[in-house]
Amino acid sequence: MKKRLAMLVTLVMTVGLLVACGGGGTNEDPPATNDTTEETPVAGDGEVFRAAFITQAMSNESQAFSWREFERLAPEFGFEMTVFAGENEPAVEFDGVLTAIANGYDAIFVNPSSIEGIVPALQQARDAGLIVGMFSSVLPEEHQEVQHFFVGSDDYMGGVQAGEFVSANFPDGANFVEVGGQAGHSAANDRHDGFRTGIADNIVELDSQFAPTGWNTHEALSIMEDFIVMYGDEIDIVWCHWDNGASGVIEALQNAGMTDVFVIGVDGNRTGYAQVRNGTQALSVGQSFTNMATESLRLARVLLEGGTVDSINYIPLDMVTIETIDNFVEPDW
Repeated sequence: MKKRLAMLVTLVMTVGLLVACGGGGTNEDPPATNDTTEETPVAGDGEVFRAAFITQAMSNESQAFSWREFERLAPEFGFEMTVFAGENEPAVEFDGVLTAIANGYDAIFVNPSSIEGIVPALQQARDAGLIVGMFSSVLPEEHQEVQHFFVGSDDYMGGVQAGEFVSANFPDGANFVEVGGQAGHSAANDRHDGFRTGIADNIVELDSQFAPTGWNTHEALSIMEDFIVMYGDEIDIVWCHWDNGASGVIEALQNAGMTDVFVIGVDGNRTGYAQVRNGTQALSVGQSFTNMATESLRLARVLLEGGTVDSINYIPLDMVTIETIDNFVEPDW
């Protein structure tokens, strides 16, 4: 890509990092992660490119952590980074893409609230010459021509692995309810579908409900409270799409005196690890946002320098249980 002929005005966005469940951390020291990728060469002294991370909400701890990692890692790959956070408003995220186009950005990394709604904006970005990278949220197959690449966990396979884990632990069968992630989000859809592929025929669904807005602990708690009223002691298993949501599920169960329910979550964050260690969560399907940010920056740099990359790039998942937890590095988000 040609070096830009004139410096464009930089859009400054101030974003408060509202971290749910007590998460924190700063950019002063690299956080502990489950980093399994090989060391990536640092970019040379060539052109510095401009990129934006366009995501749902900084109140979502995984996205706040991902932004900190993008910001920390960007200089290694020759990028200056800006964040556009939609706070769970798809129209704001859409406008963030248009702003990146208008201000001459070179690349965008996108984790949207509405996987379908963002497509027209991404098409405009690609037509304008921006590198379009999907981050932890893959476009439907019929729209994948508008992305240059996707980097993230295989959420469908994560659901499959969780379903297989449940089936192995309940060989005689059991009943489950599902507390799904954000309605319309590709990760939530894939985790929903994958779990049903992984479970045996004798694992029976009682009910399933997606969170109405963000990946919010209180929404998970409310959904679980409704399930307890409807199904009570019939519930053997709760398949929850995110670890912070699992903390809401666990609170609802404890309030109802139901302490022997098998709870599963996804993320592999600090909350999930703590719940696995204290025995309230049976499994956390872990994903590394550090590895995702690293690979996204690397692939974008390759494309900007005229190279080619794979369209779909999966980061391996960790199966974190009480038996395996000491095999992994404790997460810092």
